[in-house]
This record gives sequence, C-alpha cells and structure tokens, in this order.
Amino acid sequence: MGTTILAATAATKTSSSSFLPLLIIIVLFGLFYVTIIRPQRNKQRAATRTQSQAVPGQRVRTTAGIYGTLVSGDDRDVVVEIAPGVQVQMLRRGIMEVVPEDDQAGTSNVYEPEPETSSDEHNKPADDRGDLTI
Repeated sequence: MGTTILAATAATKTSSSSFLPLLIIIVLFGLFYVTIIRPQRNKQRAATRTQSQAVPGQRVRTTAGIYGTLVSGDDRDVVVEIAPGVQVQMLRRGIMEVVPEDDQAGTSNVYEPEPETSSDEHNKPADDRGDLTI
C-alpha cells in the first residue's frame, strides 16, 4: 500500500515538471516572432506599398542598385529609363525605393577627375631613403 502512494506522488511531480519545457518553447517562439518575423513582415508591406505607388516620371532605385526614371508600367511590369534613350523593362517588384527629388544620389553619371595640385608633397620621390643620415 505504501508503494501505491509513492507512485501517485511521483506521477504528480512528472506531470507538473513537463509543463515547464512547453512554457519555455512558447516563450522562445514569442521572442522569435517579435524580433524576426514581425519586423520582416512590416518591411515587406512597406516595399509592396512603395512598388504599387510608383508612377511614371518618378526617379527610382532598383534592387540591383540602378537609378532611373519610371517611364511606364502596369500591374506587373514597368519600363525604366536608366540613361537617355536606354530603357529597360523589368518587374515592378524590382523597384526598391522611390528617390526623393532633393536626393542627388545616382544623378551624376559623368566622371570628374580631381584637380591637379602643384604642391611639393606630390612631387616627392616614392622612395626617400636617400635623405636619411646616420
């Protein structure tokens, strides 16, 4: 009779301790959702909103990093002019962002070399070990 009471208390302890791992798993999933899944969903919603609101005439940046002006488009495809007379047809999902008018990123396509300086610093020989005295 003493063994049945001991078995009953052992069964009670194992059932209450098996709830703790389940609680830990639920809490970890909640943290995972809050830190990873939810921000990614918000980012995807914002990108979809930006892509659907892009209209012809706006300056856009593609996911490949190419800047251009949106020429035309429908629900699926858009035509982007990346240089005068060069138009590329691409998926609307390829638009990463609409570039604001005051942002000058990607607008300068012409290489401008740095002005030459005539300072003595640039005219020094590359190897100046001859100047050392012992």
